[in-house]
Amino acid sequence: MKKAALGVALGLLLLIATLFYRASRFTSRQVSVPPGVPLAIDTAGAAARLAGALQFRTISRDASASPDGQALIEFARFQEYLRTRFPKLHGRLKREVTNGYSLLYTWRGSDTSIAPILLMAHQDVVPVEAESSWTYPPFAGRIADGYVWGRGALDDKGNLMAILEAVERLVAEGATPHTTIYLAFGHDEEVGGRNGAARTAALLASRGVRLQYVVDEGGAITTGLVPGISDPVALVGIAEKGYVSLELTVQAEGGHSSMPPPQTAIGILGEAVAELEEQQMPRRISGATAAMLDYIGPEMSFSRRLALGNRWLLSGVIEREFGATPSGNAMLRTTTAPTIIAAGVKDNVLPSMARAVVNFRILPGDSVAGVVAHAKEAIDDPRVTIRVIPESANEPSPVSPDTSMSFRLMENTLRRIAPGVIVTPWLVVGGTDARHFDKLTSNVYRTGALSLTRADLARIHGTNERVAITDYARNIAFYVTLLRNSAFPL
Repeated sequence: MKKAALGVALGLLLLIATLFYRASRFTSRQVSVPPGVPLAIDTAGAAARLAGALQFRTISRDASASPDGQALIEFARFQEYLRTRFPKLHGRLKREVTNGYSLLYTWRGSDTSIAPILLMAHQDVVPVEAESSWTYPPFAGRIADGYVWGRGALDDKGNLMAILEAVERLVAEGATPHTTIYLAFGHDEEVGGRNGAARTAALLASRGVRLQYVVDEGGAITTGLVPGISDPVALVGIAEKGYVSLELTVQAEGGHSSMPPPQTAIGILGEAVAELEEQQMPRRISGATAAMLDYIGPEMSFSRRLALGNRWLLSGVIEREFGATPSGNAMLRTTTAPTIIAAGVKDNVLPSMARAVVNFRILPGDSVAGVVAHAKEAIDDPRVTIRVIPESANEPSPVSPDTSMSFRLMENTLRRIAPGVIVTPWLVVGGTDARHFDKLTSNVYRTGALSLTRADLARIHGTNERVAITDYARNIAFYVTLLRNSAFPL
């Protein structure tokens, strides 16, 4: 017994020593970068130009329909506005329109043997539900209280206009890039990008273009969004989740509600939806989420560092803690969200058909086919028909490397224009136009220098969307610095 106890004690000591040793070697991955020289930016002028851009109702409503006549007029007016506000850019860069409304600009570099770079944003915005609930009208483009207010300030005209401000400035300096620079601004990102960014990507592919890297929306400099870290954290999306919606239908015999069967169509459907909510797809730490934990773990307290540095043993504990919030859970698994349910026409009539739509955001490593197989197994009821809604199906993106020169460029640029910021890869749980360019490069990144707090998240697609003027100026500086460091000779 004594020998057994001694063996257990020695085993525990060895385990503890291993845990502490691995934690001690779990050190910061942040690069040391001297702060950049602050750029002199016409902040008031840039804010006024952004405010003007927010006045155009470039609204996308439905992926299955073309923009209505008024929306088309708004896109045309917005694009003319860009011509007048950025005359040097339009005088120097080649401008093309793909599929009627998406814009592609080309600034030809002096060395065509170097792979081009691509900066992206989108022109369209989501509709506004109740304009009267906004502090300032959502399409007034109001400048007040240190902010530019309006639909699209964060998503995504704040990036689009910052890119144009940066390029206008660089053109005015008179230098020629050694690397070709593309700017791509889709017109239907909010409904999937199939008619905009996808067409632009196909056009570039048909010309044999292979890109050095792509930068799109999807990341920001956040405060208070990463548990355990109080410092600002710059998120660089290295992958995004896929998307599919499944339609569940149940056919049953109708009739009078006074003589119901043991289960109605609604009851059968309700059970199916409940099974999907209860039997979620499994959590796992992998890909972009694993990379994020590797980057943020060393910046945390020792107790958290001890756990994150020993995922080989404590992954289950980490998954439970990290997945306790909706945002953390979304980074660990393919999520399940019933979003539509419909049945019945009258309170005393048994419905002959019930229908539900369940939306899944697919973790890289899972697939649309895997989601369908999971749903069939979880529901396990031949009375329920399961159908993929075709226009909803998008596979998750590949995971871009966090060790490439292009990622290092993002990291260096962010830490140069925001000294002290912690940079980390992360998984974008929504969708962006960037996924349409995956075949043109392995380096697809989703980032920027706009600020986001937890309160700001509710403003995206919500009420009182706005961007701080100082943050917008920093976003312009981000694009200027990024382009100077990657496309212009030293």
